[in-house]
Amino acid sequence: MTSAIPATGATPVRVRFCPSPTGNPHVGLVRTALFNWAFARHHRGTLVFRIEDTDAARDSEESYRQLLDSMRWLGIDWDEGPETGGPYAPYRQSQRMDLYADVATRLREAGHAYECFCSTAELDERRDAARAAGRPSGYDGHCRDLDAGQVAAYRAEGREPIIRFRMPDHPITFTDLVRGELTFTPDNVPDYGIVRANGAPLYTLVNPVDDALMGITHVLRGEDLLSSTPRQIALYDALAQVGVGTGGTPHFGHLPYVMGEGNKKLSKRDPQASLNLYRERGFLPEGLLNYLSLLGWSIAEDRDIFSMREMVDAFDIADVNANPARFDLKKCEHVNAEHLRAMDVKVFTEACAPWLRAPYAPWHPDSFDQAAFDAVAPHAQTRLTVLSDITDNVDFLFLDEPVRDDASWQKAMKDPAAATGLLTTARANLAAAEWTAEALKAAVLAAGETHGLKLGKAQAPVRVAVTGRTVGLPLFESLEVLGRERTLARLDAALARLAG
Repeated sequence: MTSAIPATGATPVRVRFCPSPTGNPHVGLVRTALFNWAFARHHRGTLVFRIEDTDAARDSEESYRQLLDSMRWLGIDWDEGPETGGPYAPYRQSQRMDLYADVATRLREAGHAYECFCSTAELDERRDAARAAGRPSGYDGHCRDLDAGQVAAYRAEGREPIIRFRMPDHPITFTDLVRGELTFTPDNVPDYGIVRANGAPLYTLVNPVDDALMGITHVLRGEDLLSSTPRQIALYDALAQVGVGTGGTPHFGHLPYVMGEGNKKLSKRDPQASLNLYRERGFLPEGLLNYLSLLGWSIAEDRDIFSMREMVDAFDIADVNANPARFDLKKCEHVNAEHLRAMDVKVFTEACAPWLRAPYAPWHPDSFDQAAFDAVAPHAQTRLTVLSDITDNVDFLFLDEPVRDDASWQKAMKDPAAATGLLTTARANLAAAEWTAEALKAAVLAAGETHGLKLGKAQAPVRVAVTGRTVGLPLFESLEVLGRERTLARLDAALARLAG
């Protein structure tokens, strides 16, 4: 049983993104969604957004809403799915239970599935014995061919069976779009459960059934699901035989693991895995997606920064690297910063707006001056890593007094007498200067020369006195926007503190 590399021009591409609504979305999930989206858009195909919410104990409506909101924030749009509709609705598996029950019945009646009455204790005992004997420890087919009497005896004991799919007794070979040709032998792919004892369908059934019914042509998913692929290929064949779906088997591509700290697979519990973290810090959707696309794919050997439009134009699943990709937060921040710098300044100022008001901004709303912010925004844009950085960069403009960072103060004023002398001269020069950035720079430069200091050393105490920090926006442009009166008042306050 073999599937070949597709000729994507022959059949319209249909891919699916099918997360479970459990907890907050994570970046590995987003990377999978992104590759499916780019593949669909590149081939002018269809992206189906399907919700796998058959696990009532773990799924939640809140997580479902978060999923939809996250995809919209990222700009990953779908052609069929929740709130969009489509010819195969509904797209939430919890609303398709009758369909799965019908398919399970068809599979049983056709001999592709059977009832398994084995208890958990019996399964564990036989698995342990198989391991001890050096045999494969998967299901041993104990209930494959029960006669009516054995079934009646188990039922008389009160046993409730699960439904198992009957795997074929020959190897299954397929061509993975990322990893090439792969073969799985029968002893490595035993019969598996598709329906729980309580009648609830398992992922192993509902996912292939929906793929078959919805005409999915390509399945791009995580490497962790690779071992289940031969099971699904066998099930697609059985579904076709019982009249479910179009009879075609999708082409599979298994995306590389995303690794976290210590070269361990990035899990939902890792702090850097949560998509909400990046939204709250003010990453741009396109910056984050640009970085995530680099986890297993590249647009060119010497290029890391590109738009999503450029990614769509260039994306080829054959270019995805099968090796694990390591998530590097510093690299992610760098890519985002490049996208920030490339924005139109008006768009940038609008994007900063949420971080210039409560709960992020420490100043009173009435203290905010849009004109002052607009004046420094071009300078801030070249310095930010994420949008939330804007608050600390401009707070000196809108607070009555600058935030006093003790470490910055100690660094800039480590010699109080020298700092006092420099600030006294700088204040006098600034008070007499024309209030333009160029003139203010000349005033501080002259103060430095008076005290035998170059500009870099001379402006450090002035910066800390006026802004509270040793680093920030260009000093003289900042003083120009802050104004003469407030600048001189802060220098006076710093001199008083030094004197005290």
